[in-house]
Amino acid sequence: MSTHTRPVSKVRAEHQDRMAAAKKRRSRLRAVVIAAGVVVAGLLVTLALLQGAPTSSTGADQAPTFTLPSTSGQTVSLEQFRGQPVVLFFNEGAGCGSCTVQMAQIEQDPAVKAAGITVLPIVMNSKDQILPDLRQYGVTTPYLLDDGTVSKAYGVLGTGMHAGLPGHSFVLIDKDGVKKWTGSYPSMWLPPTDLLTEVKQRL
Repeated sequence: MSTHTRPVSKVRAEHQDRMAAAKKRRSRLRAVVIAAGVVVAGLLVTLALLQGAPTSSTGADQAPTFTLPSTSGQTVSLEQFRGQPVVLFFNEGAGCGSCTVQMAQIEQDPAVKAAGITVLPIVMNSKDQILPDLRQYGVTTPYLLDDGTVSKAYGVLGTGMHAGLPGHSFVLIDKDGVKKWTGSYPSMWLPPTDLLTEVKQRL
């Protein structure tokens, strides 16, 4: 046997050592990848929670006046509600099922009816665009049709999922035409009972 020939057992042992070392490296790399994935997932969840978190503000500014056409064919002015509180419900409108369901639930809530609170839904759609959604979900309240001017005046553009549309926002205006509260809900839902609580504690 040549002096340069190593025993088979030694070659096998060295091969096993290399395989074991490679396995450890793969295990460490896998652990690093998993840890990085957990961190990224955590950051994404945190970001989603922050983006979906409601925002609320109060104040005593005079509410911008407006007159808008409605799905009923009539025009509606904020001034005609002077002497009673009103809630404006800005939403994404056509194609946003949760927005229309929100209005349907408000209509059907007996506590909201008993409180005598008028809710005016405002969307940036034409009558033909929004009416199919209202029929689908059984909403009977006329929707006000905004070209974006009113939504911009109330600062609700881009507060939802789309930069050029109003978010899921409520604005409370008291009997004197003063804006008392604005609440935006990127989750696209506010239980009617919670809406009524927000309104009552600010009037």
